[in-house]
Amino acid sequence: MPDYLDDLRLAHVLADAADAATMDRFKALDLKVETKPDMTPVSEADKGAEELIRGHLQRARPRDAVLGEEYGVEGTGPRRWVIDPIDGTKNYVRGVPVWATLIALMEAGEGGFQPVVGVVSAPALGRRWWAAKGHGAYAGRSLSSATRLQVSRVSRISDASFAYSSLTGWEEQGRLDGFLDLTREVWRTRAYGDFWPYMMVAEGSVDICAEPELSLWDMAATAIVVTEAGGAFTGLDGRPGPHSGNAAASNGLLHDELLGYLNQRY
Repeated sequence: MPDYLDDLRLAHVLADAADAATMDRFKALDLKVETKPDMTPVSEADKGAEELIRGHLQRARPRDAVLGEEYGVEGTGPRRWVIDPIDGTKNYVRGVPVWATLIALMEAGEGGFQPVVGVVSAPALGRRWWAAKGHGAYAGRSLSSATRLQVSRVSRISDASFAYSSLTGWEEQGRLDGFLDLTREVWRTRAYGDFWPYMMVAEGSVDICAEPELSLWDMAATAIVVTEAGGAFTGLDGRPGPHSGNAAASNGLLHDELLGYLNQRY
């Protein structure tokens, strides 16, 4: 089996370059922000970071395909880099430090493309998380200064900490009643949003999290970090991996219950 460590090292180089670019424009008074056709914001920093990453990949991995939120897919083949230049753009443009660059490498296999490398870099928080298939998940400042991640062992939903992003998507999908039932049963709820709940599941500080509507670039990097930390990452339909258009992540022990609540009245 490939060890993917060279690809992981490259992903860190890409994240370093993106961090420098995004932090340079964070809280800039002249930051340019536009509205995309789906009515979500995109800043010049989103576009600049993705262009930067694509440029590095063109030089370092010219045979690999690239899929990014801002510029779509380029290239074909069994290996595909998946990029979200700024996950949490609404936070970024308002000066909230909870945003990250998500970089994943996906490889063709049974059941389609699956993530084999993932880096989640949140420079305004001073945090970075990463994983490579078969090598575990880690957090720290660099590859040489890292702590291995392990999900929690909480086994009762009444003892669980549940993180989410917002209520709106659940209501639009008709899942709000089950979602609210879950919030009443767990020990604690917090709406941290975006990439962060998944990283806290991987760290063991949160036990379950879910979102009703996501794109592949929102999930590819977070999925492998969660699973390499010993957790479970599926769609709300229970399908493993980041391909369902939504996500549920847990320490594994609580996963069936999590899905049960979110699907119970759907």
